[in-house]
Amino acid sequence: MKKNKVMDFFSALGRSLMMPIAALAACGIILGVTAALLKTQVVEAVPFLQQPVVFYILNTLKTVSNVVFTLIPVLFAISISFGMAKEDKEVAAFAGFIGYYTFLVSASCMINSGFMNFDSLQISTILGVETLDMGAVAGILTGVTVAALHNKYHKVVFPVAIAFYGGKRFVAIVVILAMALLGQVAPFIWAPVSAGINGLGTLISESGLLGVFSFGFLERLLIPTGLHHVLNGIFRTTAIGGVYQGVEGCLNIFLQFFDSVDISVMREYTQFLGQGKMLFMIFGLPAAAYAIYKTSPGEKKNKVKALMIAGVAASIVSGITEPLEFAFMFIAPPLFLFHAVMGGISFMLMSLLQVAVGNTGGGIIDMFIWGVFQPGSNWYWIIIIGPIYAIIYYNVFKWYFNRKHLSIEVAEDDGDKDTNDTASISDKQQALATKIIEGLGGFDNIITVNNCISRLRVDVKDMSLVNEEELKKTGSMGIVKPSENHIQVIYGPKVEQVANSVREVLKY
Repeated sequence: MKKNKVMDFFSALGRSLMMPIAALAACGIILGVTAALLKTQVVEAVPFLQQPVVFYILNTLKTVSNVVFTLIPVLFAISISFGMAKEDKEVAAFAGFIGYYTFLVSASCMINSGFMNFDSLQISTILGVETLDMGAVAGILTGVTVAALHNKYHKVVFPVAIAFYGGKRFVAIVVILAMALLGQVAPFIWAPVSAGINGLGTLISESGLLGVFSFGFLERLLIPTGLHHVLNGIFRTTAIGGVYQGVEGCLNIFLQFFDSVDISVMREYTQFLGQGKMLFMIFGLPAAAYAIYKTSPGEKKNKVKALMIAGVAASIVSGITEPLEFAFMFIAPPLFLFHAVMGGISFMLMSLLQVAVGNTGGGIIDMFIWGVFQPGSNWYWIIIIGPIYAIIYYNVFKWYFNRKHLSIEVAEDDGDKDTNDTASISDKQQALATKIIEGLGGFDNIITVNNCISRLRVDVKDMSLVNEEELKKTGSMGIVKPSENHIQVIYGPKVEQVANSVREVLKY
């Protein structure tokens, strides 16, 4: 039971971290495009960009998108509070902001009290408050604390005389008290904790290519559990991913400095970002998908082809790999281990060859914006080594599937074709959502429904009531059960629409 609770906690944390990270990735694309267009050599080559109005628009978009990256701690506080709350999520999100700001002010009071000398701590102005700068850690700590308090007290009932202060209103009160206390304590304990985090970051940095390989290997190996989001979040937003001029986290550093320092300086940080994924996202997995299609029995080929094309498109364009990975990881675990090793090698090779292509996606859009359009990024190594990756993946997958006589399972066509042909899109979504709910054990078996980029994440009362075969018929590419009461159903990029439909039918 303790193991299940730990898995549930980290699964929920990873899901919650995806909301701000996804927003940052989108802002990163805007930042990358505008920064590329404002480069001196580009402006000189395209006179149109010198027009005052055009320059103003591009510069404004660049400035606005860049500011978002300074808000990561408060975004984490709000999104984790929201994501880990079981009910009344909007109340939890509101309390998340209150808690974070209370923490900042309380820590500021202690630092300025004169009780001790806090000169060794990093002090910054955050949201207008000169206070202790704990970076993303403060946001994560706030979010986890607020979510726990919210889940415990959001339905508390007081005597009639003070009933007004019960329930949702009490959440804000208890959060303010708790975060004020944490703010008082934080300046005393952050110095050694910060030293430990920086030490770990230094150790990973000094591990060289081995450290980069280990990161890439674990990043892929954790995919089935969903905990790769936690690993990525830690490296991207804390000192473990590096520190440069007071900015912590490889993603933070890259997006704040890529346009103001030489690209060679950024290579130390991009080695943990999207560049390490491009070899297998753009070349390796698509080749594996082709091998899976080629080895499929004749009667399955058309259905497998459709599934593989959708998965390949998601992998190449947007860097979403789960639809392809879940197609083979359970029927061919050795291939998934091979894929994880190749992931580690991919990260290591890009670092070894001095490639500097940042952001988080790893798909072809990121390759163009952060590689092709950025002088000195050495992006061409991706194109040179990519075909080798494709050949290796194709031959390994083809050999293994033929040797083991394997073929992937594809969802059967819906039997109610006449109804679907005449139904509107909303009716189709409602019908699909109803089938998913039935596959999850029915209305009464579902506790909460959430989603990340590719997975429907559901807490259920009784896992034995879940019908995996029914879920596969709804278009699921795979199913993961991290604990006795939590199930993740992989739908790929369409998952947000699926989750919204399920919640609507459930009347969330």
